[in-house]
Amino acid sequence: MRLPPVGAQRARDLLGRFAGLPVLVVGDVMADRFIIGRVTRISPEAPVPIVRFESEHTRLGGAANVAHNLAVLGAHPRLVGVIGQDDAGQRLRRELVSAGMGEEGIVEDSGRPTVEKVRIVTERNQQVARVDYEIDRDIEGPVARRVIDRIAALGAGSKAVLVSDYLKGTITKRVMEAIVSMNGSVPIVVDPKIPHLDCYAGATVVTPNHHEAEAATHRRIRTDEEARDAARDFRARAQAGAALITRGEQGMWLSSDALEGAIPAAAREVADVTGAGDTVVATLALALAAGGTLAESAVLANHAAGIVVGKFGPATVTQSELLADFESAH
Repeated sequence: MRLPPVGAQRARDLLGRFAGLPVLVVGDVMADRFIIGRVTRISPEAPVPIVRFESEHTRLGGAANVAHNLAVLGAHPRLVGVIGQDDAGQRLRRELVSAGMGEEGIVEDSGRPTVEKVRIVTERNQQVARVDYEIDRDIEGPVARRVIDRIAALGAGSKAVLVSDYLKGTITKRVMEAIVSMNGSVPIVVDPKIPHLDCYAGATVVTPNHHEAEAATHRRIRTDEEARDAARDFRARAQAGAALITRGEQGMWLSSDALEGAIPAAAREVADVTGAGDTVVATLALALAAGGTLAESAVLANHAAGIVVGKFGPATVTQSELLADFESAH
C-alpha cells in the first residue's frame, strides 16, 4: 500500500504556516569542520594521499543542523544542547548566531569537549579521512539539571518538540521524561538510536533508518511487507505512536494505528547523504506543528530528503525548493 501524495496546493498551504512556528530541539549539537585541499600525489611515508590545504569551514551538525533546517524553513527553533569550554564550542556558537538562531539553550560542560567531526575533503568533495572529537558519556549532575531547566524554559509555547539523539550523552531517560511530561499533546518527533529505545516512551513518532530498524527488530527489510512488520515492531519497542522508517532509494515506510504505507523515494541525484536524517525530522516536525497530518508531514519530509541528498555535507532545504519540487511532481 502506498500513501496518497500531497498536492502542490496542500503543500503550499502547509508551507505557508511555517513562518515563526516555535519548535523546541533537544539533542547532541555538533560542529562539522571541513578541511578542503587538493590531492596530487601519494605520500612516500605511507600509501595515503597528501592533501594540500586550500580552505576550511565549519557547519552546524547534529541537533544544531536540525535547528538550522527549521530556521531555513521559516520556523523559530529553540535549541537545547551541550558543548565544551573550547574553541570548537565558540565556533559553534558563532555559527548559531550567524544562522540567526539564539544560543540561550546551550549548556557548557567543562568535563567534555564539544562534539566535532573534522573531515578532510578533496576539492571534488571526496572524503579522505575524518577525525572525531567527543566524549559520549551521559550528562549528569549540574549539567543535566541545567539542560532540564533550559527545556522547561524554552519549551513553553512550542508547537512541536524534536529530539535529535546521536548517542553523545545529551539524551538520557531523565531528559526524555522531562520532555514528555512537559509537553502533553504537542507532537514529539524522535530521531532515535537503538541503545535508547527504552527512553522514547510517549513519543509521537520515531524515525529510524532501515539499518537501525533491522538491528532493533532482528528483521531483514527488503520488501514493503518486511518494512511494515519491522515498523510495527519498532514502534512497539519504543512505545511510540508511530514509526517512520527511512529506506534510502526505497523511500520510506510509515506505520501508526490509524494508517500505514509506503512513500516512494523522491531523490533525483545523490551527492551526499550526510545530515539527510536531520532534514527529514525537521520537516516532519514542522509540518506536524503547522497542522499537517502524520501522512502529509511524512510526504513533505520525503520530498525534503530528496532535495538535500543532492547537496554536499550537512545542508538545508528552503520553502521555495520544497514547493518547486511538489509543483514539478504534479
